[in-house]
Amino acid sequence: MEYQLRRWQESDKPSLIKHANNKKIAMYLRNGFAYPYTEKTADFFLGMVRDNPDIPIFAILVNGVAVGGVGLYPQKDIYIKNAEIGYWLSEEYWGKGIMTKAINEILVYGWKHLEIDRVVAIVFGTNIGSIKVAEKCGFQLEGTLSKTIYKFGKYEDELIYGIRRPLSSNVPSS
Repeated sequence: MEYQLRRWQESDKPSLIKHANNKKIAMYLRNGFAYPYTEKTADFFLGMVRDNPDIPIFAILVNGVAVGGVGLYPQKDIYIKNAEIGYWLSEEYWGKGIMTKAINEILVYGWKHLEIDRVVAIVFGTNIGSIKVAEKCGFQLEGTLSKTIYKFGKYEDELIYGIRRPLSSNVPSS
């Protein structure tokens, strides 16, 4: 299925609320991705994106409509050469290969535009779909932390996946 990545826009607000307002999505994301996903939640997110233009956070568009998101969040202090990836997709587009392509695309963007050597994905232990996507994109399981995540009244294992900057000369360093 065809998709496009672009920066979030204020005009994406209605579709953001529509596609993000799903407990099956929120249950595997940090609490900042609220459920229910309200107008106030969307305003906060779009404001954060607008106020941080150097952080690559992109909408995933299908037929011109924002149906998900993917972003790289550069880390600080001793983790300065790392970025954390975050991603979500509307349930109606699961299993169509969109997220795998979008993650690969943003990784290339990150290697080219950010001074990072590693991208980390924090995955809930029961999120089989996200585990499969991370592994398809070349992420390696680096560690498992037992019952460190608490979401919707239950504990989850935290899986730490990482991928390193390719040594290939076709991915320029920043």
